[in-house]
Amino acid sequence: MTSVVAMPSVTPVEGKPNFIIGGYDISDVGYTATEFFVSGTASSYAGEGALDDAEYTTRVVAMTPTDVTKFNGTTIVEWLNVSGGVDAPAVWLMAHREIVREGYAYVGVSAQAVGVQGGGDTLVGDFSLKRQNPQRYSALNHPGDTYSFDIFSQVGRLVREAPAELLGRLTPEFVVAFGESQSAMFLTTYINHIDQLARVFDGFLVHSRFGGAAPLDGASILALLENGHQLDPSPFRDDLRVPVMNVITETDIVGAILPGYYSARQPDNERLRTWEIAGTAHADAYTIKVGFIDTGSAPIEALAAGYAPSTELMGQQLKQPFNFGPQHHYVLQAAIAGLHAWVRTGTTPPSAPRLDTDDGRPPSLLVDEHGIVTGGVRTPWVEVPIARTSGGGNDDNPMSLLFGSGERFDEATRDRLYPGGKNEYIARFTESLDAAIRAGYLLRADRSEILQLAAATY
Repeated sequence: MTSVVAMPSVTPVEGKPNFIIGGYDISDVGYTATEFFVSGTASSYAGEGALDDAEYTTRVVAMTPTDVTKFNGTTIVEWLNVSGGVDAPAVWLMAHREIVREGYAYVGVSAQAVGVQGGGDTLVGDFSLKRQNPQRYSALNHPGDTYSFDIFSQVGRLVREAPAELLGRLTPEFVVAFGESQSAMFLTTYINHIDQLARVFDGFLVHSRFGGAAPLDGASILALLENGHQLDPSPFRDDLRVPVMNVITETDIVGAILPGYYSARQPDNERLRTWEIAGTAHADAYTIKVGFIDTGSAPIEALAAGYAPSTELMGQQLKQPFNFGPQHHYVLQAAIAGLHAWVRTGTTPPSAPRLDTDDGRPPSLLVDEHGIVTGGVRTPWVEVPIARTSGGGNDDNPMSLLFGSGERFDEATRDRLYPGGKNEYIARFTESLDAAIRAGYLLRADRSEILQLAAATY
């Protein structure tokens, strides 16, 4: 059968792309980054009847193992996140250690207009490609977000059917789509309305979505909320075509800036797994600090220093430290591994209990005597705690609301919990860590680093 998704054309772009990967060179992790302009005619899926078409030229960045023998056969296609006014590879930034370690190919897609040419609603400002480097990106033309879904499909088809255009000598067996935050809301719409028709991807990782989903007509999510519009709750459709891994933090459940995921909660089924992670915020110390130096060879002392409680966020002083718990990105890496096994072998990831909430609208999270939420995916940082970390914040600053909060226990509390001192803490932490690994919520490949980090941060 002929694909309903068009095949775009590709133009390689010489030089270093404007692309945030961290405070290291991509070669430091054994990868190569190449930028391309992708052009074609995209369709809008909004409205009834005939689809509207528009020409576009956007950019993609392919990151591939320099040693092609390390390629594991799966390509990740990420819907780049534009909430900060810049095309950000949010899932790469949070989970690049697993992506690199396992040898995935990665393609980041500038799917939305604000990341290409600015002019839209963002939380920070305009850092679009055309603003940052108007000469390099002068050829880009994005007709609007109502066309973003088809643009994303077309890049996915390109990766699947003409991989040499973007991936050189690599030929993927599987192609999966990832998206975080606003991009996760666009992927939710894609899964519910486009995937059954496009049939391009073998699975989806939806990371930190809220309760609603992006509108098909391309309207700005932030602008809709500012104008008093409500986003309808958007559970995933019951008849999913391929596996969907849905990773949710505390912030996402109750909502911050956007209405919470609580309104869209649904049971797992044969093609859906939802992990709600205790002790986590939508963004955290790994997002803003640790991930930028985490090459896999950074000294453990440097990683531990990045997790030190801080009230300084992007040049602003907060009333309390933002979330400094390490668990979020480690669980996300396990979710990626779980989705990969699911897609390749049919082995389903474990189901997980939901975070405990009351019946409020929006709900409040139920917490233990330390202020740590109960239920959800449990890691040793919440089972054997030396601090309270949470998805909730007290500040009026929108960014701080997304970064949650954290507070280290005082010495008296630590001594009461662990009368045997650091040795007792590490022994109990190790037991909890091994239980989480057996359950499938953390990876054995991260075990040694996690234990070193626990010892360094006690």
